[in-house]
Amino acid sequence: MNKHIKKVAVIGSGIMGSGIACHFANIGVEVLLLDIVPRELNDKEIAKGLTLEDKAVRNRLVNDSLAMALKSKPSPIYHQKFANRITTGNLEDDISKIAEVDWIIEVVVERLDIKKKVFENLEKYRTKGTLITSNTSGIPIKFMSEGRSEDFQKHFCGTHFFNPARYLKLFEIIPGPKTAPEVLDFLNGYGEQFLGKTSVVAKDTPAFIGNRIGIFSIQSLFHMVKDLNMTVEEVDKLTGPVIGRPKSATFRTVDVVGLDTLVHVANGIYENCKDDERIELFKLPSFIDTMMDNKWLGSKTGQGFYKKSKDKDGKTEILTLDLDTMDYRSKKSAKFDTLELTKTVDKVIDRFTVLVNGKDKAGEFYRKSFGQLFAYVSHRIPEITDELYKIDDAMKAGFGWEHGPFQIWDAIGLEKGLELVKAEGLQVADWVNEMKSAGTSTFYTVKDGATFYYDIPKKSMEKVPGQDAFIILDNIRKSNEVFKNKEVVIEDLGDGILNIEFQSKMNTIGADVLIGLNKAIDLAEKDFQGLVVGNQGANFSVGANIGMIFMMAVEQEYDELNHSIKMFQDTMMRMRYSAIPTISAPHGMCLGGGCELSLHADKVVAAAETYIGLVEFGVGVIPGGGGSKEFAVRAQDTFKKNDVELNVLQEYFLTIGMAKVSTSAHEAYDLGILQHGKDIVVINKDRQIATAKAHAKLMAEAGYTQPPKRKDIKVLGKQALGMFLVGTDAMEASHYISEHDKKIANKLAYVMAGGDLSEPTLVNEQYLLDLEREAFLSLCTERKTLERIQHMLKTGKPLRN
Repeated sequence: MNKHIKKVAVIGSGIMGSGIACHFANIGVEVLLLDIVPRELNDKEIAKGLTLEDKAVRNRLVNDSLAMALKSKPSPIYHQKFANRITTGNLEDDISKIAEVDWIIEVVVERLDIKKKVFENLEKYRTKGTLITSNTSGIPIKFMSEGRSEDFQKHFCGTHFFNPARYLKLFEIIPGPKTAPEVLDFLNGYGEQFLGKTSVVAKDTPAFIGNRIGIFSIQSLFHMVKDLNMTVEEVDKLTGPVIGRPKSATFRTVDVVGLDTLVHVANGIYENCKDDERIELFKLPSFIDTMMDNKWLGSKTGQGFYKKSKDKDGKTEILTLDLDTMDYRSKKSAKFDTLELTKTVDKVIDRFTVLVNGKDKAGEFYRKSFGQLFAYVSHRIPEITDELYKIDDAMKAGFGWEHGPFQIWDAIGLEKGLELVKAEGLQVADWVNEMKSAGTSTFYTVKDGATFYYDIPKKSMEKVPGQDAFIILDNIRKSNEVFKNKEVVIEDLGDGILNIEFQSKMNTIGADVLIGLNKAIDLAEKDFQGLVVGNQGANFSVGANIGMIFMMAVEQEYDELNHSIKMFQDTMMRMRYSAIPTISAPHGMCLGGGCELSLHADKVVAAAETYIGLVEFGVGVIPGGGGSKEFAVRAQDTFKKNDVELNVLQEYFLTIGMAKVSTSAHEAYDLGILQHGKDIVVINKDRQIATAKAHAKLMAEAGYTQPPKRKDIKVLGKQALGMFLVGTDAMEASHYISEHDKKIANKLAYVMAGGDLSEPTLVNEQYLLDLEREAFLSLCTERKTLERIQHMLKTGKPLRN
């Protein structure tokens, strides 16, 4: 199907509808967002003398919903200006406009009768050939299109976005009885390439794939918590980051999503999946019934499994629900010996064997939960899907699991997993035993850089489809390794392009990373054509290794510290002035030194979800790896005739001084970190390395030449320095900043002004780098800076002193 999506209509502007509308606006699509007309005036409208015929009243519901979505945090939109791509209206005055759209997405209340009425009305105005989908989370697709025309049914299916639509990657596509195969193929590709999603075609079964497995997993924990006499805190400790799940783990996640939402889906499964061998598990335990009766639904009602409260001193305290007494109490710490054994195991996938062999209650918990999960997912094939990898994809993309159930089973081992299932008194589906008998002992294998999965009908390993657009570093690391040290791996991506990935904790940049970067440039200049700096961890880099800086500063090893800073600066300059194109591929957190690296690359290929900024003020220093220099350079590069140059420089100064961090890659353009016409944004993070490689190859083949070093940087000297110093004096006097904040700001001002030169002067980059390094070093001798660094190392939060 050759179709271009230029405009979509979203019917229903609730949390989900507005979120979907915003995400289409994120990718540049024009959106028509429609909702019902209010039947009565509110107090404000009455006070203004409005009537039910006024447009402001008729569009009130849709406008209020969209406004609320745009104000919410985290934001559903990459940049507030993208909201201009959304036009609002109502289902009476504006429904005829759906004739102009390419795709209609229904997101109204989860009631079949209402949905069918909406579809009946939409068909009166829909143009033939227009895609039409429902965002239902559980109503069978086959019932919705009954009575509609043949063209409607051919172009109709379910497209289930997960909330929030911007952040959760799962995009389930559920065919109806007459959905054309080319429609499914188009949506599958569009979801992955344009929406940045993990597209999963699911069968039309209750709760589809993600919620069927996800709700089972939560329900099994609900029942297990009483069996093992566990607390809410203990379960959340065991089901969070330690096993590659979100920080919100289990109970906090339910609070955020809303207990009523979970109960609605669980009840739907219980009522409609009578053949499910674990159907009784979907019955709600008594403590859930009590919470529902009390309207303890989570964040939306102010209390759920957790509750915010204030103590006698007015300090905010998070209370926890005691599931035995059903009273709230102070939070208790949760500690387990088994978890202590995993502290030295950096990779989550390597922890599972340790966890299931634990000798304490944690070990018992993991054995029971994984045993139940493995048995359950094996029986869902072929009920909810024919391919096991789709279950893993759904859990990773929809519930934020780092690894899906079958990947975890592979990590533990097929035989060990079968033991856990048997210990629970359960059985796996026959196909698992048949697979084992045939001599296949894993669900996945990697061959020639691609992932293969066990295809149950074919009884053989088959390539997971859709990988051709991706480069998966885990799959090529061993076979394509060119160089390795303790903190980096350099891989050959093919076509003359190298990749260097950081493997330090949180991808911090220390000595081994800098050595690796220099080695990568050496190798690329000698035998290759280009270099990508990218990884597929949770974050690109949280910056320089401040623990190392702290130790050198405390020991007063200033010569060594000076050498380390200069090595950082020199490495960044090699990124800028190498003989080959260098591409940075940031994603997630890209802070401090990670941001400085991106500032010095020839091109940035950023994932849309990149949170990038120079945050060094938070630890009492200025950017010392070329970031302060680079912002001074970029400020002067934007000076134009008749500009007030001081104002331009001040904007860049404030970006560093206020430690501004973008909430998306698109916002990074506003901060001067990404540059229009040079840097690009990739919606699907899975495509990022492949896209970065393609740009490196293109630049090399276009005849990349080593750029000459800059000697033409205009610095403003005393003119700018005086302005900055007056400003910091005023801010301290007004108690906006502390005395130490002022000291840091004045150091930055000195660097970005180019010192106290008597008049504007042209200088080279090394001149600014020397000023930057001197300022950084002097701040490292300050007691208050060391207090800030120490506090950050201990708590992960900045200290204002």
